[in-house]
Amino acid sequence: MTGIAERIETERLVLRPYGPSDAERVLDVQSRLEVIRWLDNPPYTPMADLEAARQWIDRVLQREHEDPMQAHRAIEVRDTQVVVGGVLVARLERIDSGFVGEYETGWHLNPDSFGHGYATEAAAAMAQAAFGAGHERLVIDMYPDNAPSAAVARRLGAKELGEGPDPWYGDTSLMFELLP
Repeated sequence: MTGIAERIETERLVLRPYGPSDAERVLDVQSRLEVIRWLDNPPYTPMADLEAARQWIDRVLQREHEDPMQAHRAIEVRDTQVVVGGVLVARLERIDSGFVGEYETGWHLNPDSFGHGYATEAAAAMAQAAFGAGHERLVIDMYPDNAPSAAVARRLGAKELGEGPDPWYGDTSLMFELLP
């Protein structure tokens, strides 16, 4: 397997690695409870400041350096060059057994960019790049009440596996499987 492409372009979007100049927009997205409540387990802690945003960028770049089959890309609108969110392929660590070769794909957007189809377009392009790099399966895992992300997963053609115990994050999740 090779790494996932650094730069992925679609008709309207450029998916690219985050850089230092993205810190303000990262802070804007990651400090919003209406975004971060979908991204991790509670307690939800909004990002505090620009230094935290810079550290977040460094961490996502480091994860990819450690495992090139992971990628976290800024979603930039081609016409405006505004970063509207992020899309990723990330390792999944099982609560009971650690990493067993599973990866997930996911996305998040700034609320000012909802409703334009950016999440679906970015996730489809990222999945295609991940499959091109050698991934054979991607998991999409979410809170059961995350209707907007479930709609994106369905638009991607992911197979809905239903709600059940989440082996990676705990509690109950709605899970999908995306195949090439």
